[in-house]
Amino acid sequence: MYQSTSRYFNTSGPNNPREHYTLLRPQLIAKGKQQVSRSRYFTIWAPRQTGKSTYFRLLADALRQDDYLVSHINVEGWSESSEEFLCQQISKRVTADIGVRVQQTQFDELFVALTQLPKKMVFIIDEIEQLNPAVFNRFFHTIRNCYHHREDHALKSVILVGVSNITGLIQDNASPFNIADNFDVPYFTCKEVHELLEQHETESGQLFAEGVKDQIFHITAGQPGLVNGFGLRLSEQYPDIPLLTYDHYLAVENWYLYEAIDKNVSNVINKAKHQQKLTEELLFIEKPRRFDIDNEAIRYLHINGLLKKNQEGNIEFWVPLYKKRLQKYFYPARNGEADAIQNNLIVETYFFADGQINIDKIIRDYQAYAARRGFRYFIERDANGKPKGLREAALMYSFETYIQSFLEVVQGKSYLEAHVALGRSDLIVNIRGQEFVIEGKLFHNITQFENGKPQLAYYIKSLGLTQGVYLVFVKSTVTNPEVQEATETMDGVTITTYIVRYDVDKDFG
Repeated sequence: MYQSTSRYFNTSGPNNPREHYTLLRPQLIAKGKQQVSRSRYFTIWAPRQTGKSTYFRLLADALRQDDYLVSHINVEGWSESSEEFLCQQISKRVTADIGVRVQQTQFDELFVALTQLPKKMVFIIDEIEQLNPAVFNRFFHTIRNCYHHREDHALKSVILVGVSNITGLIQDNASPFNIADNFDVPYFTCKEVHELLEQHETESGQLFAEGVKDQIFHITAGQPGLVNGFGLRLSEQYPDIPLLTYDHYLAVENWYLYEAIDKNVSNVINKAKHQQKLTEELLFIEKPRRFDIDNEAIRYLHINGLLKKNQEGNIEFWVPLYKKRLQKYFYPARNGEADAIQNNLIVETYFFADGQINIDKIIRDYQAYAARRGFRYFIERDANGKPKGLREAALMYSFETYIQSFLEVVQGKSYLEAHVALGRSDLIVNIRGQEFVIEGKLFHNITQFENGKPQLAYYIKSLGLTQGVYLVFVKSTVTNPEVQEATETMDGVTITTYIVRYDVDKDFG
């Protein structure tokens, strides 16, 4: 067995460095200590499983070493609690944490007691947005009074932790949390992902093959819960394997996409369902959209970890794995066509005499299939049943259904590669060790079509491959499209363009 018996990857609750592989993040801890030394009151907000609880516990330990009294309380589930109950529970927690008896039933009295302690104190409140709304503003009013006199008493800093942007919950414009900066606990960098995984390598002897650590960083964007999730699944699923390869990684990714009942992923899907219209637009339409925090739908998906602003100021999906899972979730439902496809397959005709796959025949047969299948089923309709247009997802979905039906017969594999950019995905197909990339795009105009080629070429090259397929979907009523089928070389790789005609007036049959 190569699995370490001492420490392991943690995916539930805050890390304990003695039990779990843990990044201590000394620079981030130093930044938090600096905020406290300046008597700053600040907030830490981030979606669940992003490492904020681990961070503030490490920060608390560091502050205690600097002779601060530190108390931490979690108020989850207290949304109906009275001020008296809250004060009683906080008093108990503070008493247990700092060894000084505190027993008050009103916010004013409680915080006066905290300000009169014999040593400097830091108070951390987790899940703060779950406080009873009826006492929320009174709570912040009391903290504000402490904040304005913090240089004269023991309570030097209050840290509020939550999954929502706390400043948006505060009605009192004079609150210290409206003037203090939010403290950002970023996702892991690629270097930090390497450092975390290397802890497992050092302690267990089990190694990650070249490129696997980078791929884990890419698919998770360094999201701490997911990084640990991949590490845990790999180490537990393959405990006797000395070298975890890219194939092992792909198996875990496939598990996350099709089998995993993961609270992190489930939460993302549920949040996306609340903003389904925007989510589907971003997933399936390749069109830049400005990131605007004042847009309610964008803000909602941002604070829940789905979207972020890129360097150009546009919206980007934050985590590629989330995008993959959302694409799968929001794709049109399957309708049994896979059986019909497989019944007409003669596998031997798709391979040359030397065993090489005839990708041209696969695509030509798909073109014929797409022409006769019809896409009327996938027309999106409004509340009154009036057609609004074709869901773009249906087009690439139809090809994925087709190629997957083929792959099941020949025991091949396919992987959907979700880029953080909007509306773009590539399908990586592996048949008997031969691998190539397929990108599908709905034709809008020649500029959009041409701009897609260097993107595809770059991605093909980044995978170490030499060829790719560019599927361009063109409505059957367009009689003279500007795009033409061709094979061309770009940046050292070969791209073959195929036109796929589709009919939105025809039923599947």
